[in-house]
Amino acid sequence: MATTHFLTYPPRPLGGNASKSCDVLIFFITGNPGLVDYYEPFLSGLRKFLDGAESLQHTRFQIYGQDLAGFRDDDHEPFTSQRKPHDLKYQIQHSLTALERLRIESGPRSGFPYDEVLLVGHSVGSYIALELFHRLLRNPDLASHLNLTSGILLFPTIHHISSSPNGWKMNLLRRTPVLGNNAYRFARAFLHLCPQAALRWIVHSVVGIPPPNADVTVRWLKSRDGVWQALHMGMDEMKVIGEDRWDDELWEIAHDAEAHHKVIPKFFFFFGKEDQWVANHHRDEFIQRRQKQVERTKVIIDEGNIPHAFCIHDSETVAEKVSIWISEMYSRS
Repeated sequence: MATTHFLTYPPRPLGGNASKSCDVLIFFITGNPGLVDYYEPFLSGLRKFLDGAESLQHTRFQIYGQDLAGFRDDDHEPFTSQRKPHDLKYQIQHSLTALERLRIESGPRSGFPYDEVLLVGHSVGSYIALELFHRLLRNPDLASHLNLTSGILLFPTIHHISSSPNGWKMNLLRRTPVLGNNAYRFARAFLHLCPQAALRWIVHSVVGIPPPNADVTVRWLKSRDGVWQALHMGMDEMKVIGEDRWDDELWEIAHDAEAHHKVIPKFFFFFGKEDQWVANHHRDEFIQRRQKQVERTKVIIDEGNIPHAFCIHDSETVAEKVSIWISEMYSRS
């Protein structure tokens, strides 16, 4: 079987003494469906903005993002009733395994660990990112070469996802006898009967997804297991993503790191103004609790109307925002 599909964007060559530069890995974790090709315009846009930032001229950013497991037919054996799609726990370990093996790709320090790792997660990818922080801060020997210093969490679905408007519908489907366990069969039967050209017309002209993301969507919908993986993982999210399990534990770990003069993670949370996958009252409670960690956490609510699935129409806008936050983290005065 093929390895997990990924996208990577190497840093621009630095002038002067490159040995004095800081090598930072930006590790991007997708939402569901976990296809990194949806985010190609966002990641390439982020590359462009970072390369144009004069304040970051001494920092080499390697941008890397990969699929979540099971969304492409060539990355796994066919799913069956005995060998089911991957759950959220599996995806967390899948991301950690990929993160552990990455090293500086070029330059005088090629093959060495990165100086710092910045995790960027979208939607459930934000949950996965926080779980990685939690595991590695709690067990530093798990991957001692990984220096996780910051996280940027976009439209994060990190607690009580089933209370959101779309989460309520997904949870209802999960809890409906017979239908929940067989939803993928009904979807697969319909998609199998729908010709690819007709499906592409629906995706592009009716749903309004522009190319090339329309092509990504059609390939996913027509794949053997992709829709089953998305539904299976989505229903698992409804069970797993409940109470804010990091409310005390993650921040106390960070406090302990400060006491031992270790690097303290800094988080940027970017919430949508109206997000169908985030319950507003839980979002507002989260923001209120985070006010006591203002030195480590910055929470921003979008003032416009960027949707949860920003990668469809608003990649450039979000890439520019993320580049500004990265500049705040890494600019040298």
